[in-house]
Amino acid sequence: METKFTHHQSAHCENGVASNLLKHNGLDISEPMVFGIGSGLFFVYLPFLKVNYAPAISYRPMPGLIFNKLAKRLGLKIKRQKFSSEANAVKALDENLKNNIPSGLQVGVYNLTYFPDEYRFHFNAHNLVVYGKTETDYLISDPVMENVTTLTHEELRKVRFAKGAFAPRGQIYYPIQIPETVDLKGAIIKGIKNTCRDMLAPMPIIGVRGIRMVSRQIRKWPVKHGTKKANHYLAQMVRMQEEIGTGGGGFRFIYAAFLEEASVILENEKLKELSQEMTVIGDLWRDFAVEASRIYKNRSSKEDVYNTLADQLLDIANKEEVFFKKLKLAIN
Repeated sequence: METKFTHHQSAHCENGVASNLLKHNGLDISEPMVFGIGSGLFFVYLPFLKVNYAPAISYRPMPGLIFNKLAKRLGLKIKRQKFSSEANAVKALDENLKNNIPSGLQVGVYNLTYFPDEYRFHFNAHNLVVYGKTETDYLISDPVMENVTTLTHEELRKVRFAKGAFAPRGQIYYPIQIPETVDLKGAIIKGIKNTCRDMLAPMPIIGVRGIRMVSRQIRKWPVKHGTKKANHYLAQMVRMQEEIGTGGGGFRFIYAAFLEEASVILENEKLKELSQEMTVIGDLWRDFAVEASRIYKNRSSKEDVYNTLADQLLDIANKEEVFFKKLKLAIN
């Protein structure tokens, strides 16, 4: 039982799944365009929620929102289901595969056996496509992998019903209706306006204000919690940024590619200039991650390392505030 499905590697799982499923269904849309229209660029700091014993930091909206917003803005219909029964979840997926419907799944990372050990931890917001089944395995297109792969029936059951924060509950999703024509220009503008609202939100834990709050917390962590816990918090922040979901620099590079593509479609040269500016900001996020990793690996030669790192993050927040204000003006 196998559907003819073309696997395309991507930088981020949810964008990649959405792009690959839509291409399979006749709508050729790039990963950056999915990300931009779906307002995937985001930041939130949730100190009251712990992930791997560290405050939760997310560089993206809630799982599923990117694809849902994309669908709404392009007039697509997506079917999305969660299950309380594992048997019903298996039945729904197998029924789709019988009907040649490749299906997106939200899964936990910890039991993904094809991931390197260092990437396997308790994180339940990963996405992949199942496009076929054999007597022993499911055929998997995981967009962050170079090639297609497989999971045994039991391995897929485990990742579909992983426990903890954002438990996927066997979630399955796939397009059921795509119009013959879509309003790409209108969707791009809505996506950009939404991202500007999010990143400039007047709330202390969201967008550029959230980044500033984390900068302040980095200064306090070693004093309040000790070096060991402060370093664990930094390690978790970098892991969420660079290893799972490409949040920091990676998302900025994807967004820069989106703005470049959008500049052509909207015939707006200012967006091309802002694309280059966002690439520079992406580099700053990468520099921040490198310096943070030196600190938690005890390899930094700098003095007053936590305040220096906090200054780096504050500089990023200030630059992003200026950037999103300019982007808001450019699209209006």
